[in-house]
Formats: sequence, structure tokens, C-alpha cells
Amino acid sequence: MAEAGNPFQDPAVVQHRPGPEYATLDVYNPFEGTGPPSPYQPPPSYQPPLPAAAAPPPKRPSPPEPKNYGSYGTQASAAAATAELLKRQEELNRKAEELDRRERELQNAALGSAATRLNNWPPLPSFCPVKPCFYQDIPVEIPADFQKTVSTMYYLWMASTIALFLNFLASLAWFCVEPSSGSGFGLSILWALLYTPCSFVCWYRPMYKAFRSDSSFNFFVFFFVFFAQNVVYVLEAIGIPNWGFSGWILSLIALRKNPAVAVMMILVSLFFTAVAVLGIIMLKKIHSLYRRTGASFQKAQEEFAAGVFSNQAVRTAAANAAAGAATNAFRAP
Repeated sequence: MAEAGNPFQDPAVVQHRPGPEYATLDVYNPFEGTGPPSPYQPPPSYQPPLPAAAAPPPKRPSPPEPKNYGSYGTQASAAAATAELLKRQEELNRKAEELDRRERELQNAALGSAATRLNNWPPLPSFCPVKPCFYQDIPVEIPADFQKTVSTMYYLWMASTIALFLNFLASLAWFCVEPSSGSGFGLSILWALLYTPCSFVCWYRPMYKAFRSDSSFNFFVFFFVFFAQNVVYVLEAIGIPNWGFSGWILSLIALRKNPAVAVMMILVSLFFTAVAVLGIIMLKKIHSLYRRTGASFQKAQEEFAAGVFSNQAVRTAAANAAAGAATNAFRAP
């Protein structure tokens, strides 16, 4: 007989206790008459999934190391030092070019008359009976700092020459329309024939030699002559009637009689105006360059005196004059 105090030992309870043939009480339905379900058998091919290997976590890129850019004062001092080095490098390059030029000059002087360079300007053909009168080579003879200035002045001289030639054509056209303007046409021919060579010799060549040899005397000659040339440029642009210049005044007069001739004169007036403006600008620029070279009027006087006394013709004339004066003195009673 079961123990009176243990209800689980009751035969009725023990009879309905699940055994191994039952998979679980959850699948048993006592209201069905089919009896308890068969024990759960897993399929033979079933294999429980293996736990996936844990993938390693992605590596995060390491943060870049902080760069030390220095303080503001350090950066400023470094920039100043770099600018100073660049400035010194430019000065060294300039001095090297100047030394090369001086070396070429010394070599040419050492070779003497055997190395005398042939004149190459004006560039005339070989069959022409007139030969070149000057030697000109801006890249060789002029320092690198002044080559652009000298080239600009050369182009200015060529522009003034072309303007005078166009002025001659415009004056000829105006003379055909207005026969009473014969004096202006004649003067246009005179200005074209006179100013073209004289301007080259009187102000361009002194400017060229001044920059070539840093000559204060040639600078003074250039400033004096080129100032007068600028005055002439302004008069050309104004165009006073019967002066030989087809400037603005004469262009307006021609506009009333013949528009075609007036258009030609206006083009010449524009050319004259551009030449006058460029001439004034270049005069100021060259004067500023001259002031920076340390030249002076006293230096120009010294160069002039040295050039006069070193000239063989001048010394011969002075010796002859002194000998003649001494002979006259001895012959005097």
C-alpha cells in the first residue's frame, strides 16, 4: 500500500506517468482516441548545423599621426627665409649673366682688330653698293635687365618711321584733293627723309650705347634729343595745317571735303598719337632706370673729357695747335 502522505505514489498517477516512449507531454492529446504519439525520431540525414566560425572583426584604419606644422611665427620665419634665398638666387643669376657679358667683351677686346665685328645694320642685301653702317646685337651687347627696354625703343623708332611714311601717303592724297596744300606735301617728304636717319643716329644710338656700356654721357645726349623728339611727336599728332603732318586738326578739315582722305588721315593721326604716348612713357621709364644706376652729370663730364682726350684726331689737332702757337711765339719780335 502506498504511503499515505505521498500523493505521487498513487497507482492512478503512476500509471499515467510519461515513460520513454513519449517524446513530450506537449504532443499528447488525451481527447483523441488514437493513443499517444510515437516517440520523436529525427531524420537520419539530418545533421545539426555547425556553429559558423566567428569572422574576425574588420580592422579599423589607424588614425594618421598628427603633423606638427609649427607655430605661426615659425611658418612666417620659414617663408621669409625662402623669399630671401630666392632673392639671392636671382641676384646671383644676374651677376653671372653680367660676368659672362663682361667676359665676352674682354675676349673681343683681346682679339683686337682681327675680331672686329662686321656692321650688320641696316640689313642691306649683299649686292647693294651701300654697306651697313652700325653693328647692333641686343641679346649679345645689352645686359639682360635692359634688353626689353632697348628692344621697345627700337620698335618705337620703327613705328615712327612707318608713321612718317603713312603721313607722306596721306599728304599726297590730301594734295590731290586740295591743290593749295602743296607746302604740306613737300614738308611731309622732308620729314620722312630727315627724321628717319637723324632719329636713329641722334637718340636711338646714344640710348643703345648708354645701356651697353653704362655711359652717363650717352644718357644725357639721349634725354636731350629724345625730349625734343617727343615734342615733335605731339606736333605730328596735333596736325597743324601746312606743317606737313596729317594730324587731328587737318583730319577734321579734310572730313568736310573728302571722307575717304579724312579716314586715311585719321588713321595716321591715331598712329602719331600712339607713338607720342609710348615715347613719353619710355622717356619716364628710362629716366627712372638711369637714376637707379647711380649716374650723374659729373660722371658724364668725366666721360666726355676722357673720350675727347683719348681721341687720336683730337690729340693730333691739339698738338698741331700747340706747335703752331709755340712757333708764332718764337717768331714774334
